[in-house]
Amino acid sequence: MTGPGRRLPAILIWALLLTAAFGPVVLAAFSPWLAYRDAAYITGGFAGILALSLLLIQPLMVAGYLPGLRGPGGRRWHRRTGVAVVVCVVAHVGGLYITSPPDTLDALLLVAPTPFSVYGVTAMWGVLLTGLMALARRRIARPVLWRRAHNALAAVVVVATVVHAVQIEGAMELVSKWALCIAVLVATAVTLLDMRVLRRRASG
Repeated sequence: MTGPGRRLPAILIWALLLTAAFGPVVLAAFSPWLAYRDAAYITGGFAGILALSLLLIQPLMVAGYLPGLRGPGGRRWHRRTGVAVVVCVVAHVGGLYITSPPDTLDALLLVAPTPFSVYGVTAMWGVLLTGLMALARRRIARPVLWRRAHNALAAVVVVATVVHAVQIEGAMELVSKWALCIAVLVATAVTLLDMRVLRRRASG
């Protein structure tokens, strides 16, 4: 098979993945809801949408499913994407705080009347703890324990983020939001099952 022939499936995979991940971001940019929001709220909102999009790509990188990002390269970009998720989460909370400090503080203190805020705060703490764990990885004497904790936190972050997103009626277009959320759940579940169960059985 020729070189271009080998590249075609890889290009198609990346095109489909990027469309699934960032198509909802593009559609949200045309939402009529944005006409009634200030710059801080829009920035914070889109930072949250981008974080959700990155959660689709991140597990696929570490699992080695993506063409051109297998092995050490995939793990390296998994870490970089993790940093981007942390930045997006901080920007998301920061933008909401600038827009409405009382509402944001109520959410952070778990006293907000909106049910989606609990899941958002859960996801936020999960992301921050995962980031701290990544920084301390080399200092942890038991790598197996670190991986189990990392995987558990990743599952909590994904589930909490998805529930948080689907409960919010905002700029995201409904069908693309649900499609992205389902894709994130499937990608995470398949990756965890493959890496923690199937590959361990094959190596054993």
